[in-house]
Amino acid sequence: MKGKCKLCNDTFVGRAGKMFCTIKCKNIYHKDLIQKTNFAAIPTDKILHRNRSILFEIMDAGNFKQKKVERKLLDSKKFNWHHYTHVHKNVKGKLLQIIYDYSWMIFSDQEVLIKKVNKITR
Repeated sequence: MKGKCKLCNDTFVGRAGKMFCTIKCKNIYHKDLIQKTNFAAIPTDKILHRNRSILFEIMDAGNFKQKKVERKLLDSKKFNWHHYTHVHKNVKGKLLQIIYDYSWMIFSDQEVLIKKVNKITR
């Protein structure tokens, strides 16, 4: 079966579904794909990890299951409110933002409830 290389556009003969003419083209393509993905994902991952570390520290290294704190505490630690892994709406319709294994819910402009999440359901 004839095909065109996904990287260099050379024609080649091979099995159905083959996308690259050589291993070299395949390796170059995937290395470039990983670099482009990392370029986009690493800055966001750093923010998420920093946010999680801030929550972990506030929760006394995981010793608390939940804790209500003032919003200015999180602001003083440069918590980024716009980055989280997912969102959940509880039975009362309140919005919980979640970062890995911690969630937070804003009660007012001054108070935030932080909770340790045991089992994350999506």
